[in-house]
This record gives sequence, structure tokens and C-alpha cells, in this order.
Amino acid sequence: MDHGQRQTLHLSSNIKNNVVQFLLKHSHDGVLSRGAVMEATEPHNISRKTEYRLWKAAKEQMQRGEPAMMEGKVKGYHHVDRLELDQEKVRNLSTLERSSLRKMAVKLNVSNSTLGHWVKQGKLRPHTNAIKPALTNMNKIARARWSLSQLQPQITQGRVKFQSMHNVVHIDEKWFYMTKVSDRYYLLPDEDEPYRTCKSKRYITKVMFMCAVSRPHFGIDGQSTYDGKVGIFPFTEVLSAQRRSKNRARGTMETKAINSVTKAVMRDCLIQKWPVGASKDIYIQQDNATPHITAMDADFQVVANSDGFRIQLICQPPNSPDTNILDLRFFRAIQSLQHEKPCKTVDELVGNCRGGNGYKVPHINKDRLQRNGGLPNVLEVEEVVVRDVLHYLQMPENNVGAMYDIGPLSNAFGF
Repeated sequence: MDHGQRQTLHLSSNIKNNVVQFLLKHSHDGVLSRGAVMEATEPHNISRKTEYRLWKAAKEQMQRGEPAMMEGKVKGYHHVDRLELDQEKVRNLSTLERSSLRKMAVKLNVSNSTLGHWVKQGKLRPHTNAIKPALTNMNKIARARWSLSQLQPQITQGRVKFQSMHNVVHIDEKWFYMTKVSDRYYLLPDEDEPYRTCKSKRYITKVMFMCAVSRPHFGIDGQSTYDGKVGIFPFTEVLSAQRRSKNRARGTMETKAINSVTKAVMRDCLIQKWPVGASKDIYIQQDNATPHITAMDADFQVVANSDGFRIQLICQPPNSPDTNILDLRFFRAIQSLQHEKPCKTVDELVGNCRGGNGYKVPHINKDRLQRNGGLPNVLEVEEVVVRDVLHYLQMPENNVGAMYDIGPLSNAFGF
């Protein structure tokens, strides 16, 4: 570092005192030994002019009978007027007044940067809020009964285990669109922008799929014996073209999406496309959409109880999307993969969504948890919680409806 750069450094008290002590050791009766200044220059990275100034100040202190003590001008930033977060002011703000840092800054009479510092320091917590479906009293009772129906009717050391749910299949439907209305790409400076067209962005071609998944099965060695992916089935039909066009001749067989999914369509999908070879006692959980068939549907019952199978349809509690496994995780993953592949026809869209069972499940360290004995096969709940819920449901105003069978559990707990 040259002389000009050394002059711009701000010396701390520690550096100044080290320089002075070094010069005192190499002096006699206030006179520095030859070469002492140059010897102190490099280690402390300061100029000779600065050393002479420090040496002069030290001698003046010693002449006054004071110890040679240097103080740096830069002691750090100590803001006497540093603003502190007024928590009471924040509590009095409405949720709408907290929807952005700019709004909060105005209400709290501070700058945006100050508010940002408070967020970084953990004094304010960012939160993304999702609206929840309103639950009626009947909805709450149905959720409680549904949760209890998933428990095993036995108590082990004050805890109750959930069912393993290896024979529960979750089904749901979702629309998949051919393309997005707006998308983002990263292009080279000399590349042309992609040109995407559609007759109307309000009517982008879409296909409904029904997906079925269940819980994976693992062997004693921890290897997967069944990955839980039953299948994903499109609601499409193959029809002959009624008119000739520039793209195909009249009578060409085309795959068309079924835009009106009715109970008849749902029944056909469950009966005709449902795979066999799994457990004979199967529960199929669906949501409460209008096109879904009921558990007592005659045509479904004929197939569900044939060939030794005992397949039962059950519905998730009303207004309870948090019990829908497919909406919570699976559909989002499929849609992300689907949008990575371009498609222009219904057949291509079906191919992108259907994919296969060959993709890898994200690694969640199950092997490590199993080696450490920390991988539970089923979850548990405290006995006292179960008793409280059963007692609540026994009250006359709450003992309504017979949805979800909790008889075995009630008997096990003496209710």
C-alpha cells in the first residue's frame, strides 16, 4: 500500500497504542533510535508522518506526567437517537395497514429502510396469509369425526395411533391448461421474442385429469415396494372431425377434451380405468364436488364388490381443503413439470401430464431416520385429546349425523 492509501485509513485506539508502545521501546530519553520509524511503518501499515504525529502526542502526555494513551477518532457508530420499534403502535394497526412496508412506515412515522432493518433483526415477522373457507358448526363436527375415524381403537401408554392408511387411495380432479396466459423466458440479446397465439386468452384449451395416489409401501430393508402412484387419467374422447380444415381431412380421428364432467363420466372413469392388483379392502377418499358419485351408487357397487374386492367411497370433510393431499402437494408438482414441456394439441397435453412413474421422489433422508430409529410408521395423538373430542361429540347439540364411523373408537374409550 502506498503513502496516499495509508493516509486514508482510520486508525483505532488499539493500533495507535501499539505504534506508540513500539516507538517507546526503541527510544532513549525521548529520542528515537535510528530506523525505528521505518521499522514500525510496514507492520502497522501507516505513514511516517502519522508515526511522528503519534510520537509527538505521546511525548506531550509524558511531559505532563500522564501515561501515553492514544484514542482513535473512529469508535464505531453509536446512534444516540436510534429508533426503537413501538410494539404498541404496531398492535393498534389494522391488518390492511400492515400489508406493505411502505404503508407501515407511514403509519409508524419512520422510514422504509428503518422498517426493513427491523424485519432483518427479527423485530417484525413477514407473513403470507391465505384465506380459509368458512366452517359452520356442522363442518367442525364433521372434521372432528373424520379425524377420529382415522385413529386405531386402542390406547398404548397414554397415546393413540393413527391408522397406517396403506389402503386409502386419494382421488381428485384438476384442469390442466395448454399454456399460460403470461410466461417468463430468458433470451440472448439478439434472439427474437417467442410468438404465442390463441384465439382468446379466456378460452385456452384445457383438459381435466383425475389423479389417484396412496401411501407408499416400504419393506423391512427400507426399500420401496410400492411407490403409491396409482395413475392419472384424462377426461378425453376420440371423435372424428366433422369438417375438413387445412390441418387435417374430414373424418380424421381427434382427441377432444370432455369439458362437461358429469356423474356419468366420473362413474365410467372409476369403473373402467381403475387398476386391480392392490389390497382387496380399499377406501377411496374424494372431495365433495357435485359430479362425484356417492358411496351407494349402484353401478359402482357392482364393480367395487366383485372379484373379492371391497372398495368403499368416502368423502373428506366439507370445506376442508387441508385434508386433500393432491391439492396440497401433488398437483402443484405435476403442473410445474407440465409447463416445462411445450404442447399444441390435446394429445401432447395428455402426454405431458400423464408422464410415468419413473421420476424420482425428492430425498427426505428416510434412510437416515430409519437407521437412527426415528422414522415412525404411523403418527400418534395424546389420549387426553381424544377423550376431550369424544366428550365434545357426545353433547346433545353436537351428537348429530352419522358421518364417519367412530363406534369402535368410542367403545374403546368407554363412551
